[in-house]
Amino acid sequence: MKGSENLYTTELEEMAIAGDEDSFTALIDGMQERIYRMAYSYVRNKDDALEIVQETVYKAYISIHKLQQPQYFKTWIIKIAVNCALDFIRKSKKVVYMDKDPEASYVSKPIEDVIDLQEALSVLDERSRMIIVMRYFEDLPIKGIAEVLDMPESSIKSVIYRGLGKLKINLKGSGYFG
Repeated sequence: MKGSENLYTTELEEMAIAGDEDSFTALIDGMQERIYRMAYSYVRNKDDALEIVQETVYKAYISIHKLQQPQYFKTWIIKIAVNCALDFIRKSKKVVYMDKDPEASYVSKPIEDVIDLQEALSVLDERSRMIIVMRYFEDLPIKGIAEVLDMPESSIKSVIYRGLGKLKINLKGSGYFG
């Protein structure tokens, strides 16, 4: 079943590369939730994530003819989404929004409400966060991440190992583990 599914998907990808808009739309429909989750993991804002999805789909649409290996469509579009998210973050760093009264927004909450994996990820450097999100949020294999980021698999493994260690230290330091 899965083999025939892959064959069908490759056929869709080939048709999309050849310029068939319906095939492209079908591929995007199958990937849009995944692209959204990837974008959201970077920006943690629904509107910004939707903007990144829109930019990703646009860039994929105008360059689908450049994709030479149809079987790598998913990896290719995730790479576009990551680059769009990073571009968005770079551009948005120029604008800093402040609450009128930052003290008023602080409310003591039970520890279960405070634990936020996204927040924990924010202590990581950009590359580590991106790789951990791809591996554990998007369930991409090490090989797929290496292809997306054009890095050796051994480097991906090292970044994951160090990143998880850093997360563990930070979570312990914050008292999440007692």
